[in-house]
Amino acid sequence: MALRDRLREELNDSRKARNVALTMLLGTVLGDVENHRMFLKREISDDDVAEVIRKAVDRRRESREAFEKGGRAELAATERDEAEALARYLPEPVSDEDVRAGVRAAIFEGETQLGAVMAKVVHELKGRAEGKTISRISREELGTSR
Repeated sequence: MALRDRLREELNDSRKARNVALTMLLGTVLGDVENHRMFLKREISDDDVAEVIRKAVDRRRESREAFEKGGRAELAATERDEAEALARYLPEPVSDEDVRAGVRAAIFEGETQLGAVMAKVVHELKGRAEGKTISRISREELGTSR
């Protein structure tokens, strides 16, 4: 089942169950997905939908941190719960060791510049590893300190 269809199905289920919070969350994400589809001017793939969800999770994590700094624990908890609810639709993240193996493979293939290594690994692990993690491990493996 396509990811967008799964989201729609779970939205309908949450409406039937009268789960207002989940209904609002899924409705918002599906609206973001539709906006992204119109922006791209083509049908979207599961990777496109996952990217929209990933951005929604990141926004909620940033909001949670801001609420925590501002002493708004109840709002921070809401953002955390929403991020966790959305994260279950994303593919499983890869471990640091898997990222390290990808970086070493790129270096073994002759890439010696940070940007080239990053480009290769990001493309291979798109959506399953954070850019910060890939960058950190790439720098470690290349021996750069920037």
